[in-house]
Amino acid sequence: MKVTMHEAKTHFSKLVRKANEGEEIIVTNRGEPVAKIEAILKTKPKRRPGRLKEMIPNFTWDEWKKMDEEIEADFETSANAPLDPEKS
Repeated sequence: MKVTMHEAKTHFSKLVRKANEGEEIIVTNRGEPVAKIEAILKTKPKRRPGRLKEMIPNFTWDEWKKMDEEIEADFETSANAPLDPEKS
């Protein structure tokens, strides 16, 4: 949307509202574009479901179970090990 300098002064609040709704506002002076009213959005970027899908391995249930067992075994080993191996 193009508006003259006079229209921009007269309807500034309305133009800012339109800019916040995504409309591009160009202010002209004697027919030449001189400024742009643009929203400064303080919202978080929109989420895009599935964008990390390629980064997460597609393990089978058996693979998950095996990893769980390995983690559990490592935990049990570290929980039962002395804090200072020199003192045992």
